[in-house]
Amino acid sequence: MSRPGGPGTADPQRTAQRPAAPPGRRALVLALMMAMALAALDSAVVATAVPRIVADLGGFSYFSWLFSGYLLAGTVSLPVYGKLSDTLGRKPVLLFGITLFLAGSALCAASWNMAALIVFRIVQGFGGGAIQSTVQTLAADLYPLEERPRIQAAISSVWAGSAVLGPAVGGLITAWADWRLIFLLNVPLGLVSLVLLARRLSEPPRKRAAGRLRADWAGALALFLTGCALLTAIVQGGHAWPWLSAPSLALFGTGAALLAVTVVVERRAADPVLPGWVWRRRTIAAANLAMGALGVMTIAPTVFLPTYAQSVLGLDPLRAGFVLAVMSVAWPISAAFSQHVYRRIGFRQSAMTGMAVACPVLLAFPALSGTHSPWYPALISLALGACLGITQLPLLVGVQSTVTVAERGTATASLLFCRQLGSSIGAAVFGALANAILNSRLQETPSALPSTGGSPLDAISSTTSGAAAGPLRDALATAVDWVYIGAAAAAALAVLALLLAPRRFPVID
Repeated sequence: MSRPGGPGTADPQRTAQRPAAPPGRRALVLALMMAMALAALDSAVVATAVPRIVADLGGFSYFSWLFSGYLLAGTVSLPVYGKLSDTLGRKPVLLFGITLFLAGSALCAASWNMAALIVFRIVQGFGGGAIQSTVQTLAADLYPLEERPRIQAAISSVWAGSAVLGPAVGGLITAWADWRLIFLLNVPLGLVSLVLLARRLSEPPRKRAAGRLRADWAGALALFLTGCALLTAIVQGGHAWPWLSAPSLALFGTGAALLAVTVVVERRAADPVLPGWVWRRRTIAAANLAMGALGVMTIAPTVFLPTYAQSVLGLDPLRAGFVLAVMSVAWPISAAFSQHVYRRIGFRQSAMTGMAVACPVLLAFPALSGTHSPWYPALISLALGACLGITQLPLLVGVQSTVTVAERGTATASLLFCRQLGSSIGAAVFGALANAILNSRLQETPSALPSTGGSPLDAISSTTSGAAAGPLRDALATAVDWVYIGAAAAAALAVLALLLAPRRFPVID
C-alpha cells in the first residue's frame, strides 16, 4: 500500500528504532498537551495583565521585552534543542525544558522590578523552546504515520484553546487576584505533566558513535548569538529605534558577521547543531522556506486584526478578540481533516492548495473593507484558519516522515525555527509598512493623530473606546488593507517555495 507522501518503503532497521507504543497512550497524549499548554497559554495570559504589572513594577518604556525576550529565547534555542533531542533523546530534553519553564515561572512571580521580570521571562522562553520542539517531535516518534495527523491536530488544538481562553483567564486573574498568580498557575500544570511524562514516556537507548560524545558547543553558541543579534534587530527596529539608526545598523552588522562565523564553525564541526543536510535536501529546504513565508503571512491577522476591529469597526475588546479567535479555532479543525486531503494528493500538493486558496482569501479583505460589518473579517479569518490547517500539518508530518528517528528532532526544529523567524520578520515588515502608510495619509490631517511621542500605530493602540476619528479610521483601514495584500504576497511566495520540493515526498517512515 502506498504511503501518503508518495512511493517509499520503510527501512526495517530505522522503523525498529521507534519507541514501542506505550500502554497508557491517553495519559501520554494528555501529558504532551499539558506541556504544550505551558508554552501556548503563557503569552496570551500575560498580555492581559500588562497594565497591572506596569502599575506595580513600573518600566513602561520597555515592557514590550516581556514578549520580545520570551520570543527571542524560544526561537534561537529551537535548533539547539532539536539537535540535543536527536543526540540525547527526547525525554531528557523535554523534562529539562518543562523544569526550566517552571523555574522561570516561579521566578517571574517573585520579580521585584521590570528588569528582573524580563530576565525571568527569557528563562521561561528557553524552556518554551525545548517544549515546542520536543513535543512535536515526540508525536512523530511515538505514533505511526497513519495516526500522526490526529495526534498533531490534538496538539494544535492546544494553541486554539489558548488563543480563546488565555485572554479570559488573564483578565479574570488580573481583575480578582494578584497578577503574580498568572505565573504560579503554570506550576501545578507543569508538575502533573512532568510526573506523567517521567512515568509513561520510554525511549530506546540512543545509538552513539564509538568514543566520547562530541557536542558542538561552539556551533550552538555561535548560532545562539547570531539569532540574538538578528532577531533583536528585527523585533526592535522601527519600534525602539529607527531602522537606519546606529543601534539597528550595529545589530544587523553584528548579526551578519556572526552568521559568517556560524557557517565556518558548522562546516568544521564533526556533528554540527545545524547540519548542512537540512538545506541540501530539497524537501526540507522547500518546506522550511514555505514555513517561513507562512510565519510572515500569519502575523498580519494576529497583530493587526484586533486593532482594526476596535479602531475601524468600533468593536469592544471581547468581540474584537472573537474575530481573530475564529481563525485559531478553524486551524486545528482543518488540520484534523487535512489527512484526507494529503492522502489523496500528497503532502506538497495539499500544502500548495492551502496557500493558493489563502491568497484570494487574504485579498478579499481589502476588497470588502468598505463594508463595515464585523462578520466579513470573521468569515475571512475562518477561511484563513482552514487554509492554514491544510498547509502547516502536511508540511510538518511530511518532513518528519522523510527523515530517520535520529534526524527528526533537527528537522522538526528547523521547521519551527523558520516559522517563528518568519513571524518576527513579518511583524517588523508589516509594522513598518503600516506606519509608513499612516504617516503618509495623516500628513494632511495631523490633528487626527493623538500626540503620544511614538509611532502612529502606538497612538492608535492607545485609543481604547470605540472607533477612531474619521481621518484616522480611514488611514488605519488603508494601512491594514495593504498589510493583508503583503500577507497575500507571502502566501504566494510559500507556493513558489513548495514548487522546489519533489512532487511526492520521499517517505521513509
